Amino acid sequence: MISIRQRKGIQTTEVSEDYVAQEENVKLENKLPSSCTNRRLWTILSFTIGGTVALCTGLLTSVYLATLHENDLWFSNIKKYIEPVYFYIYTLFGLQAIYVTALYITSWLLSGTWLSGLLAAFWYVTNRIDTTRVEFTIPLRENWALPFFAIQIAAITYFLRPNLQPLSQRLTLLAIFISTFLFSLTWQFNQFMMLMQALVLFILDSLDMLPAVKVTWLYGIQLTGLLLVCILQFFNSMILGSLLISFNLSVLIARKLQKNLKTGSFLNRLGKLLLHLFVVLCLTLFLNNIIKKILNLKSDEHIFKFLKAKFGFGATRDFDANLYLCEEAFGLLPFNTFERLSDTLLFYAYIFVLSITVIAALAVAFHNLSDSTNQQSMYKMGEYTIGLKPETAYNLIHTILFGFLALSTMRMKYLWTSHMCVFASFGLCSPEIWELLLKLIHLYNPKRICIMRYSIPILILLYLCYKFWPGMMDELSELREFYDPDTVELMNWINSNTPRKAVFAGSMQLLAGVKLCTGRTLTNHPHYEDNSLRERTKAVYQIYAKRAPEEVHALLRSFGTDYVILEDSICYERRHRRGCRLRDLLDIANGHMMDGPGENDPDLKLAGHPRFCEEIKRNLPPYTAYFTRVFQNKTFHVYKLSRNK
Repeated sequence: MISIRQRKGIQTTEVSEDYVAQEENVKLENKLPSSCTNRRLWTILSFTIGGTVALCTGLLTSVYLATLHENDLWFSNIKKYIEPVYFYIYTLFGLQAIYVTALYITSWLLSGTWLSGLLAAFWYVTNRIDTTRVEFTIPLRENWALPFFAIQIAAITYFLRPNLQPLSQRLTLLAIFISTFLFSLTWQFNQFMMLMQALVLFILDSLDMLPAVKVTWLYGIQLTGLLLVCILQFFNSMILGSLLISFNLSVLIARKLQKNLKTGSFLNRLGKLLLHLFVVLCLTLFLNNIIKKILNLKSDEHIFKFLKAKFGFGATRDFDANLYLCEEAFGLLPFNTFERLSDTLLFYAYIFVLSITVIAALAVAFHNLSDSTNQQSMYKMGEYTIGLKPETAYNLIHTILFGFLALSTMRMKYLWTSHMCVFASFGLCSPEIWELLLKLIHLYNPKRICIMRYSIPILILLYLCYKFWPGMMDELSELREFYDPDTVELMNWINSNTPRKAVFAGSMQLLAGVKLCTGRTLTNHPHYEDNSLRERTKAVYQIYAKRAPEEVHALLRSFGTDYVILEDSICYERRHRRGCRLRDLLDIANGHMMDGPGENDPDLKLAGHPRFCEEIKRNLPPYTAYFTRVFQNKTFHVYKLSRNK
């Protein structure tokens, strides 16, 4: 992390005193186990205990979350689905065990003690409201992806260590590639998360804080993993047109074009760096536009429209972009998040560690830009020398960039808060941070460093156990039952009264349940990263717009629809404000005025037809000619489509 060495006298004296200080630390570490004087035996024992604790912590967290899921979402007829459902669920909670273990290992690698990993895992569990939602949202693709993302971060942290053996380096690169590939395969937002990672690498490489060769390897792994996913997803066009591919290629090309980027005076290097940034930015936009025009790609247009509208660069009437804008999960991070994180002391510890490491990073970056002859990331300030290890620098910029992402988009907080646990626990267990603080207040002593780095985490662990253990036990004993009789009635009716090959249309959320519970064919599904699928979903959703019955019938029959399911909760929705209800989004996209009191854009017009989902229930001849109601309860209305046009 941050290495601090006191300077007294000439350089030879400085080196000798540094050596003496290091020897004192080594002697103290050797004295820790009173029953073991052999350093190798102590290392083996430490790895054995730490590894065992890592596995146990991961498994216990997985069992805890799985039990909470069982207690909350158990339902009376679960035995009918026990084998297929439990295989799916237990696989996912098994990945959660891997997730927590990876966080544990990352913190251990950064701090040098497994106590740091244990604290990270405890913080992850006690802050589970803000670190994971796996217990109540099993099907989310991010729950499958984030464990592999955590493994990738742990592998990168180890890979960036200096002086790795060739075999260790090759095995680590393999681990990075596999985890990157699996992460990309399982989450639709993979390219944007890895773009953030690429920006981390670009910043650190530009400031000479990472070895250029290793950065190039990581760029290449990102490109290779993403292209392999593109092939396996039947040449997913959204991946080919991703900013990540354009950015990584641009960085590699700009390196070749700009020679001697890391030489010269401070102003000279700063000018080269700004020019390099400008070249990479222009080249990225140019390559991205060229690729999209050549391949005629439109798969990610809605995301850029969403970002443009979100950050105030103009409103949009795009239906897909507005679906994101109107969801609370894609809004700003609520302030009460920090209150919850502060209750566990996580946020305070994180700010403490972040402040120190940011100051050290700024000092080292200034020194690197000022002195191109010094190859070490060190900065002399007063009577101290500050250094920043590559793996620490990577995790620092990673947590900062993902913190900004979480602040702007609440759904992305789970990428930040889990890493927050890692970063805060590493700092509290880091000997370098305590060495810096103790030297600054003139209380430096090797024994005091060991006391601080072990006593503070242990005290926090005791506090967490005292405050949160009773509540966790109460949660485990609290039993609930999932109760949704209308949906159960609908699924039973579909199973009993419709052909196995029947095709159903409806909302994406409901159709996912229809597929899982009945196995029937769907007209649209929630894979929203394909332009044609988005257009299909928008066409199906015209059942909630102001359209003529013959138009809706023609649209649904063009997708082979046999049955359409209408939901009162969507047709008469009140959860969202006016302008964000699904029916409002459809009206705006269709150029129609919205229902209810309130303003409308001046170019919106009155619709020529009533709202389909409301009017069809009156059983008027224009509707009964195309649709026959075959099922109804308090929530759902199912209509069978006539074959004639």
